[in-house]
Amino acid sequence: MDRITLRLPSDLTRRFDAAAAAQGGRSRLLRRLMETAAQASLPASAEPPSAPLTGKLTLRLSDADLSLLEAEATAVGLSRTQWSVALIRRRLHDRPQFRRPEALALIEVRRELRRIGVNVNQIARALNTAVMDGVVLDLEVAQLGVFQAEIAAWVEALGEAFEGNLAYWVPAS
Repeated sequence: MDRITLRLPSDLTRRFDAAAAAQGGRSRLLRRLMETAAQASLPASAEPPSAPLTGKLTLRLSDADLSLLEAEATAVGLSRTQWSVALIRRRLHDRPQFRRPEALALIEVRRELRRIGVNVNQIARALNTAVMDGVVLDLEVAQLGVFQAEIAAWVEALGEAFEGNLAYWVPAS
């Protein structure tokens, strides 16, 4: 987004602010006036510009609120903007919001679960196709039990990660 800066006499600024107060503020009135001027100068066949696909949100916070925001964002390793975006996305999409290291860890968990699943499938296929004596079969069944426990531990850890993340973004009562 472009920015235009200009210097005005104090009296003109005060009068403009008074007029703009009833129309949504200085920025809104300036944009509307500029849009009207730009539309008036377009040829009749020109199409108006399309709306942007992304937007910018500007927040004005008190010094105390800004300090709290900074502290909260720093505590979880995010910038103020990243923390604010995560909070908004959590509310809008009702999904966990992870920092990059957390997301990479979850990718690793997924990779491990996939590896374990491949091993379990190989063992199950071997059990279905091979004729084994009692000792070998017992070893294979025991290995399946180990994989089952490992999968259960990873799934539980994933659930705790998601629950912890979701709980973080819920306002404290």
